[in-house]
Amino acid sequence: MSEGVERFHGLGQGEQPEVLPLLRHHCIKARAVTEDAPESIRRAGLRPTHTPAVLISRGRIDEQLGKIAGLTPLDERRKAFRLLLAVLTIADARRRERFCCGGCSHWRHRLSVA
Repeated sequence: MSEGVERFHGLGQGEQPEVLPLLRHHCIKARAVTEDAPESIRRAGLRPTHTPAVLISRGRIDEQLGKIAGLTPLDERRKAFRLLLAVLTIADARRRERFCCGGCSHWRHRLSVA
């Protein structure tokens, strides 16, 4: 999380908004579900009253992740990035356990964890 946040902060303000929809797409591909919201909020270090946390708690995960990825204020983008990264971590771990335990070709499973 810390390395990802550091890299995201290092991007220009014009580049950051391009990353969020891509991250949202990967959350959907990893089959994120509404039930991932509370743990994602906790892992992202957000308060339940932060805008991305409120949004993800409101129902249809695909719609809410789209709204989160579209947040524009700089501070909200940073919170959105942390939350989307947490959602992806949870959803991908579950997907890996269920569907990829025998091996697969998903590029995201070969990312360095260091």
